[in-house]
Amino acid sequence: MSQTDEINDTDEVEDKQKQKKVTKHDGGAADLERVTDYAEEKEISSADISSAVNMFGDKRSKENEEKLAKERELQKIHVKKEDIELIMNETLISKAQAEKLLREHSGDIVAALEELIN
Repeated sequence: MSQTDEINDTDEVEDKQKQKKVTKHDGGAADLERVTDYAEEKEISSADISSAVNMFGDKRSKENEEKLAKERELQKIHVKKEDIELIMNETLISKAQAEKLLREHSGDIVAALEELIN
C-alpha cells in the first residue's frame, strides 16, 4: 500500500467514527424531544395573574396589620429599666432586643432569660 492509500483509509475510519458520535448525539436529542412533547402548554390569562398578585398583596397587608397590632400590645406592657439593663449586661444583646424580649414575657425577667439560654 502506498502512503496515500493509508491516509485515505485513516480518513475513512475517522469519518465513520465521527458519524457514530453524531448518531449517538442525535439519538439523545430525539429522546429529549419525546420527553418535552409530553408537557402541555397552557396559556395563563392576565386575570389569573392579577388575582394571584392581589391575593399575595392582601396576605402581606394582613400580616403587616397583625404585626403592628402585636407591637402596639407589647408597647402597653410596662418593663423595669433595671431588668433591661440586667439582660443587656448578662447576655450582651442590644437595649431594643432586651426590651422586646421582656415585653414578650410580660416583664418576667426569669422567663426572658430562660428563653435566651434555651
